[in-house]
Amino acid sequence: MSAREDVLAAVRRALAPRSLTAPPVGREYRRPGADDDPVALFAERVADYRATVVRCAPKEVQTAIGDALAGRSVVVPAGLPWPVDGAVVDSGQSPAELDRIDAVVTGATLGIAVTGTVVLDHGPGQGRRALSLVPDLHVCVVRADQVVPGVPEAVARLDPSRPQTWISGPSATSDIELTRVEGVHGPRTLVVLLVAGPDPSH
Repeated sequence: MSAREDVLAAVRRALAPRSLTAPPVGREYRRPGADDDPVALFAERVADYRATVVRCAPKEVQTAIGDALAGRSVVVPAGLPWPVDGAVVDSGQSPAELDRIDAVVTGATLGIAVTGTVVLDHGPGQGRRALSLVPDLHVCVVRADQVVPGVPEAVARLDPSRPQTWISGPSATSDIELTRVEGVHGPRTLVVLLVAGPDPSH
């Protein structure tokens, strides 16, 4: 058989009708625990990325933010629902100006339990993308009701027309010798305030 005939035979095999009763290819998008307690799994996975997870009640958020900032200079996006003492509200500062600010506090759109990922769509309280990428400390508030089990559920909730930033732990990279370096292309420190419980303002 010539090379040409080999190629044509392979093409014919690939194009041949397949049995409709063939078993589907299995795919596991979630690991055990994601549906049982997604909030607990989210906290565990976020911590696996060397981020700090602080659980708090809604009435404790402002105090938890203050503790995380520990007197650092801070910028916040417009629409952030939690007051932050001494914060500068984003007014379009340049990257160089943001680089002189120690920290940023934002809300989030959702959290993904199985991957420990925080997703921002840069709506009110989240700000533009530079805010979450330039300051060295990112304090991100995630409500327990924003946590979904896996990526499919996250994608189903997100608006594809909006910009998105997916954050899995502090910014980090490894060089050819596998030395971990943090803060190269984003915040070196990530603190996730995981808020659960009834909101006293409602």
